[in-house]
Amino acid sequence: MPEGLRVIAPGVSSTLQDAGRPGYLRYGISGSGAMDPDLLALANGLVGNPLDAAVIEMAMVGPTLVCETDICRVALAGAPFAMSVNGRPLDPFTAHDLRRGDRLVLGGPRQGLRACLAVAGGLAVTPMLGSVATHTRTRLGGLDGNPLAAGDLLPLAAPAPRDRPLTLPTAHRPTFGGPIRVVLGPQADGFTEDGLRTFLSEPYTLTARADRMGCHLDGPPIAHADGFNIVSDGIVNGSIQVPGHGRPLILLADRHTTGGYPKIATVISADLGRLAQVRPGETIRFAAVAVAEAQAIAHAARRGLAARLAALVPAGGGDLDSAFLLSCNLVGGVVSARALDPAP
Repeated sequence: MPEGLRVIAPGVSSTLQDAGRPGYLRYGISGSGAMDPDLLALANGLVGNPLDAAVIEMAMVGPTLVCETDICRVALAGAPFAMSVNGRPLDPFTAHDLRRGDRLVLGGPRQGLRACLAVAGGLAVTPMLGSVATHTRTRLGGLDGNPLAAGDLLPLAAPAPRDRPLTLPTAHRPTFGGPIRVVLGPQADGFTEDGLRTFLSEPYTLTARADRMGCHLDGPPIAHADGFNIVSDGIVNGSIQVPGHGRPLILLADRHTTGGYPKIATVISADLGRLAQVRPGETIRFAAVAVAEAQAIAHAARRGLAARLAALVPAGGGDLDSAFLLSCNLVGGVVSARALDPAP
């Protein structure tokens, strides 16, 4: 009989995600994958998995799970969700061992919106087009293309390790907030100077129309220079369209692959994770950077991820095996690179 984690309550938006399925945009299939690839890597690093292994990505309210195997090691990375086992609070960014019958409850976060829960040994779920990432609108990946549901069993691919659980010291844990940096274009010339000034100077509020596909913003309308329709072209993760009403729409991991509204700017890859932590009702400000600066920020972000992985230590103190650290640093570069979705 399969053993693993049983879903008692799925939470608000819990799906299986990995590093996504790049290379299929030309066929109309979005990449999906974790909204924040760094959190995917950190959660997996904490339990000793390959850094692009499938995790449970949750938003707003996490799932309740019961351990249906002798031992199961889990770790949460991301927003500080309330986390407990059998009523005992657990620390995020730390691996914890569950025993058969243990009940893991993930409530809501004190701040932020999303987190990733990794399971040591990985999950035995069949990939589709090379990825486990769930895209619910097309029923690709995950468990028959669906979010988690009560009664689902998440089977383990391998038993939990017997070494000491790992933790990421508090000083190395990521923080969220600050302006969202963008590169203007590719259709910035489709907006008036006043429109561009409005976009870069005014606050915008994330509306309730926000999910893994994209987020609608409310705020001062942005003036188009000559209408709001263009010949449909490709959309990448972080493309910011401005429809006829003049308010920005940011396309994200589960986006459609082409669109006919002009794109005023594109969120830089290093800030996609911070954007994924903004809650409905919170405000966003945009700051423009040049392409060269965006590339430098991306390289610095990859170095930052490698440094966090190198900072992992056994819970309670001790040293990590150097081979494990080397593998984390190498795979960290791979998983970050996969998050940069190629144009169709």
